[in-house]
Amino acid sequence: MKTAPWNEPRIVEWSQLLLDSYRHWTGKELIERASDRNQQARTLFEVSFVVVSHGAEPDPILNYGNQTALGLWEMSWEHFIKTPSRLTAGPDDRTERAKMLERAKFYGYFEGYRGIRISSTGQRFLVERALIWNVIDHAGSPIGQAATFSRWSSLS
Repeated sequence: MKTAPWNEPRIVEWSQLLLDSYRHWTGKELIERASDRNQQARTLFEVSFVVVSHGAEPDPILNYGNQTALGLWEMSWEHFIKTPSRLTAGPDDRTERAKMLERAKFYGYFEGYRGIRISSTGQRFLVERALIWNVIDHAGSPIGQAATFSRWSSLS
């Protein structure tokens, strides 16, 4: 039987970095954190809003997408975590996306992003009020970026 993605040790650890980094930049908690690390990872994976992230590679690869994100982008976990982050937006929307990521990189986070994204099957959707933040390790070094949003609408 295959382990649920949220229960893999590296994803439990990454989930903690996502949550800790979100708190570091915004001063708020992304989810309720009263439970243990595994339960927090499960809660983050199962929440009704989108949480996605990518690493710090020159052409960043997605390394996390919760259940809501996987459904929205119409991908399996295995497909999602091998996808270059830039491909979550259509060709015409990538310049604006890159500018927003640079702004978040400079300030630590950026709130209120609005942009068009595209699923693996070509379905376009409008994301509204997204918050993007830098993921940092325990020493405060940048190791990726993440985004969350709860408002989107289909453009089909």
